[in-house]
Amino acid sequence: MKQILVFILFATMLCWFMFAPVYKHVIIVRQAVLQKEVDYLLEIGANGRHGYINSTMIQESKDRMAERGFIPGDLVYTVNTTTGVRGMDPGMPVWRGTGLSLKMTYPYHRLFVIDQLVGITVPSGSDRMGAAGMKMSEYVP
Repeated sequence: MKQILVFILFATMLCWFMFAPVYKHVIIVRQAVLQKEVDYLLEIGANGRHGYINSTMIQESKDRMAERGFIPGDLVYTVNTTTGVRGMDPGMPVWRGTGLSLKMTYPYHRLFVIDQLVGITVPSGSDRMGAAGMKMSEYVP
């Protein structure tokens, strides 16, 4: 009986050591893709022709993220400005010199299940990874 218990413990630890680096890379890649998308949306939204990030841009972003394996319904976008003006209205774009910020979040889903099996504390089901950025608007009417 002791030998079976030792075998199960050894097999579990071996699996964890083998697969832990793989899913940690998945987390790193997801984080990098989120940050790249935030930077891209800010570059487009804060340029001299726009001054906003509207729902059409967000939907196009969700489509791009779906191509990379993200679930579009789980992505959350938060657009703010430094002056408190709404940054999503094409009728009232953010003027030059005002900061336009964007925050994107995505849930971890079940990426840490293998850590939980070994006894490591994992993020809760409601925790989300995210990326954020701010760019000064270049819009001039």
